[in-house]
Amino acid sequence: MPEVLHAGDGEGEVLALDAPLSFWGGVHESEGTVIDVHHPQHGATLAGRVVLMPSGRGSSSSSSVLAELIRNGHAPAAILLREPDPIVALGALVAAELYGRQVPVLVLDDAEYSEAARQARLAISAHDDGVARVEARP
Repeated sequence: MPEVLHAGDGEGEVLALDAPLSFWGGVHESEGTVIDVHHPQHGATLAGRVVLMPSGRGSSSSSSVLAELIRNGHAPAAILLREPDPIVALGALVAAELYGRQVPVLVLDDAEYSEAARQARLAISAHDDGVARVEARP
């Protein structure tokens, strides 16, 4: 069962990242695109998508960039991680508190992550009680 780092509902096209990503310096904070020229998905749009990534990468400032993306409507619809990342979770938590906008952040085990990465579109429903669903959508 997925581990809920931050509750919320989201649905969108899947974008499975091949490498960890730092939101700070790696994502354009007003557009939601990957700007890290060394990242395999350089130029990809995160906005409105269910983003799968192995983990976050570095800088505690990533939480403020994620919160800004959520505030301005250019954030992922949901973030599914392979490894827990408190910095990513903090960005979602801060945005929920300051702006009243929820972006679910979940940690998936290897089998769940692999299955999610094979889907074209996912719907995520994650609750504060730890119950979460990740479902494929047509």
